[in-house]
Amino acid sequence: MGLLERLRKEWFILGIVLVIAVARLEPAVGVKGGPLKPEITITYIAVSAIFFNSGLSLKTEELTNALMHVKLHLFVQIFTLVFFPTAIWLFLQLLSITPINEWLLKGLQTVGCMPPPVSSAVILTKAVGGNEAAAIFNSAFGSFLGIVITPLLLLLFLGSSSSVPFTSIFSQLFMTVVVPLIIGQIVRRYIKDWLERKKPPFGAISSCVLLMIIYTTFCDTFANPNIDLDKFSLIIVVFIIFSVQMSFMFLTFLFSTRNNSSFTPADTVAIIFCSTHKSLTLARPVLQNC
Repeated sequence: MGLLERLRKEWFILGIVLVIAVARLEPAVGVKGGPLKPEITITYIAVSAIFFNSGLSLKTEELTNALMHVKLHLFVQIFTLVFFPTAIWLFLQLLSITPINEWLLKGLQTVGCMPPPVSSAVILTKAVGGNEAAAIFNSAFGSFLGIVITPLLLLLFLGSSSSVPFTSIFSQLFMTVVVPLIIGQIVRRYIKDWLERKKPPFGAISSCVLLMIIYTTFCDTFANPNIDLDKFSLIIVVFIIFSVQMSFMFLTFLFSTRNNSSFTPADTVAIIFCSTHKSLTLARPVLQNC
């Protein structure tokens, strides 16, 4: 495989590196209130575009079948909202005796209590040919569950209460996930033949939107003047996050590919991404209200 062909195949990975580098050079462009207005373009327009895109590309039967896949939904929600935060809490009991910054450890526990992501799990599942419909359902359902369950988990594991703006988050999720998905399904009925004939690059479109989300997220990170952490703690935590992520992905792969699991390979892909990734949509308002 030639270098150019390899670069084309791995364009998304290269894109992630590029947008992080650009965010580091000029973070003011993509911060909240900046020229890109991510509080509008990302929070509402980009996420809506992802689910409208999914509504266009998915057959109605696929969404209906995914809705009835109760075993898969139970696996994802129990893993991400019960097993994940509990395992992180047990792990952090060991790390608490180390010199790692206490607030970084609390941050890990907070992230562990979050529900599945709204958009990234859907995009990644779609990109590798997984069960996109199941990923959509679990991302949406998990986010709605998280409005209630996440504050309870934070109270249980961190002893800190958090008031979540239930109405605003619920309406945001409904308007950016459910409504665009329904509109996409309606539009699909009228242009179904054209879609099957032209086969638009739905996966590439969603991946580009995800790069925008990653870019603005890192712009916020690099533009924050209050981040004052020792390099040792930061490097160790990055390594811990990577190790935990890979371990949980491997664990969900093992559980979902057992002989008696009844999950298809496409189901396994959705399970891996939905169970082991965490949402920023709920994380921000929760942290602001802690």
